[in-house]
Amino acid sequence: MKFFAKTSGKRGEIYVYDAIGGGFFSEGVTAKSFAESVKALGDVKALDIYINSPGGSVFEGLAIYNQIKRFDGEKIVHIDGIAASIASVIAMAGDEVRIAANGTIMIHDPWGMAMGTAADMRKQADSLDKVRDVLLENYVARTGAKRDDVSAWMSAETWMNADEAVERGFATSKVEEKQFSAAFPMLEKFNKVPDSLRKQATASTSLLARMQMRTQKLNLGASPKTA
Repeated sequence: MKFFAKTSGKRGEIYVYDAIGGGFFSEGVTAKSFAESVKALGDVKALDIYINSPGGSVFEGLAIYNQIKRFDGEKIVHIDGIAASIASVIAMAGDEVRIAANGTIMIHDPWGMAMGTAADMRKQADSLDKVRDVLLENYVARTGAKRDDVSAWMSAETWMNADEAVERGFATSKVEEKQFSAAFPMLEKFNKVPDSLRKQATASTSLLARMQMRTQKLNLGASPKTA
């Protein structure tokens, strides 16, 4: 189970159990697929959004966040595992944010890559600053925390357990513990991943590497095709 939606009476359920946006490791959850799923739910009066995601594309995530905010009905976010990076921003769109007792929220400064001249690099840095301001304002609006405090947490790549998330306003309540998988290779790029989560991410990356090596061997051993 990665991403799907279903109805339960007049409530719609959407499960975001994957990275945000397409990538090397998975198809991911895109803003387009999210919008199509909400539309397919029909005339529901409430949305339950279940999240277990390492994050991903900032702009895909912001588009999903805005879709949830525009929904004309009750919106409850359930953090079943991880809501890291841009997935944590998506979580902020809920009227309520319920985090599992063993759940985690992580916030950090946005990243980007650039090639070219010094002017190109400065332009990229300016763009990242603008994106950071957008994310920061969303967190501040949700939590009611001081802007300087949230800014410092972002710069420090802050991982919050359920109690910390509730205390700082990133979640409204803590609920019972959930079983979840954190086998997201993407987590390895972060610096302060809790050991329990990093082990799952490392195991997932190793498995993918073995699969790629196996595929390469099979391709090398295949008979050449004629034109």
